[in-house]
Amino acid sequence: MNPAIARPLRSRLPEVGTSIFSRMTQLANQHGAINLAQGFPDFAADPSLIEAVAEAMREGHNQYAPAVGVPALREAVARQQHTQHGVTYDADAEVTITTGGTAALYAALAALTQPGDEVLVLDPAYDSYAPVIRLGSAVPVHVPLRFPSYEIDWQALEQAASPRTRAIVVNTPHNPSGALLSAEDRERLAEFAERHDLWVIADEVYEYLTFDGLTHHSIAQHPQLRERAVVIGSFGKSLHVTGWKVGYACAPAALTAELRKVHQFMTFTVHTPTQVGIARYIEARPDYAATLGAFYQQKRDLFAELMRETAFEPLPTHGSYFQLYSYANLFDGAGAMSELAMAEWLTEHAGVASIPVSAFYADGAEHGVLRFCFAKKEVTLRAAVARLKRISR
Repeated sequence: MNPAIARPLRSRLPEVGTSIFSRMTQLANQHGAINLAQGFPDFAADPSLIEAVAEAMREGHNQYAPAVGVPALREAVARQQHTQHGVTYDADAEVTITTGGTAALYAALAALTQPGDEVLVLDPAYDSYAPVIRLGSAVPVHVPLRFPSYEIDWQALEQAASPRTRAIVVNTPHNPSGALLSAEDRERLAEFAERHDLWVIADEVYEYLTFDGLTHHSIAQHPQLRERAVVIGSFGKSLHVTGWKVGYACAPAALTAELRKVHQFMTFTVHTPTQVGIARYIEARPDYAATLGAFYQQKRDLFAELMRETAFEPLPTHGSYFQLYSYANLFDGAGAMSELAMAEWLTEHAGVASIPVSAFYADGAEHGVLRFCFAKKEVTLRAAVARLKRISR
């Protein structure tokens, strides 16, 4: 009897392979390099946060939570949004707890787009945006930001819009550049979205990580955008616990209702004791978010001061926990080396891992720039820069 022959597998994402983050982390592990590539802290979370989650487990909060999230945590998110941004959301009808910001992004895009719709993506962009759009059978349309300021090119964005355009993804504070949308940008975005009748997916997971006296202004602070936007946040970023994967989506009730339909069949619910513990922690520490900017600016400034002794040239960053550096002056011929080749070379020969910014562009655009994560202990940053100084001589 002949064995059954399986039907050939057709990939939904044929162009997607191992992510650049996994690739560089694997290379860092292989060569014993200091990992400033992947965006996660190497310092501990607040012990009282850990205890709050452990206490929730001991108390028996170990079964399914409501699909839309533990009420106390949804209420905490709504309070945060009002306190920090002056935006009012109904915790019952407009706030959903998700499995990290990525799941919120997926649910929003799946709920708000149909096959054949186009979604505008501003490059360099976080690597999950385009695949998530494609999985919903929509089409990502990539529009490059202006280099080196990473500001929106409104003329290019206008040219990219079409009758099929249904949504736009914006990210502020921006990963990888740390740029913030200006007040003028928000006004223009509101006018653009209204004229083209677009949904706005606002990735604001670094909302509390801003520097130099600058303040993040949520997309939802603009009244016209508030009614069109799904605003995405992440406790992983704000509480230094990226592995917990707890995020949230805030949106008008009608949008939230559709988003929740996707959410319930994707993950259904989020880890119950973690939700309970985070809610209790926020209740006990309502000011925690207000301290994050200064905490991370101290790390950014230390990293920048140390890096002045290298040949790397910084680009401005006003938010997130990433810093971009040009390597054009590193040594003769460095400017001719691709960003991926340079990132791999530094990992292997200098013992420091970074991310090539070209990986954030659909067309692999090159500017001779690498992304470094400074959400690390002081000893980690000092050790990494000491290694980079050796190859800068």
